[in-house]
Amino acid sequence: AIGTDIVHGAIFKSFGAVHHRRLGNVHASLALWMLIGSGPMSLVGVQIASSFSDGTQSAMGRVVGGALIFGGIGFAIKMFIRGKQSDAALLLGRNDKLLAILIGATCGFIVGLTSVGSGTFFGLVMMIAFPLTAAKIVGTDLFQAALLLWVAGFGHFVTGSVDLGATGWLLIGSIPGVLIGSQLTVKLPDRALRVTLALV
Repeated sequence: AIGTDIVHGAIFKSFGAVHHRRLGNVHASLALWMLIGSGPMSLVGVQIASSFSDGTQSAMGRVVGGALIFGGIGFAIKMFIRGKQSDAALLLGRNDKLLAILIGATCGFIVGLTSVGSGTFFGLVMMIAFPLTAAKIVGTDLFQAALLLWVAGFGHFVTGSVDLGATGWLLIGSIPGVLIGSQLTVKLPDRALRVTLALV
């Protein structure tokens, strides 16, 4: 299930990433700095996950689920305190790049380990750490996640933990879904999109 989910995510998120890039919703530099950390650490997570029992994997899922719930609540509170943000002048300094690599390494490891978080942890942390609009966060998150999942998906494919048939059926729904969602991102008000992300 984990390997199939990651390979499926790599494919459909690539469609969404390209569409967001065309819409101008991707901070490519930030995405690539995160990938430096997330790519290698996702493979470490894949290697560890391949040795897990079903019980251990289920426990990991509960831990990640709890972290996402508390993170979403925390983000919602922070969102209303800080208000609307802008991506107009975001130039990455040395500390920003180091932070991006650290975020990538931490979240990438979780993605490789559990398949959870490729579209949630990164976006949540970026919204807290960088002054980007919600639309830019979504596009950058999707762009970075697509690249990351190709790396992690290759690792799972090599270990034989991918069901290509299931992947194909999932893509029939997810590719149209991500393209429609990408278009809606630019039409929703920033505050509404932030509330939606916090709830998800």
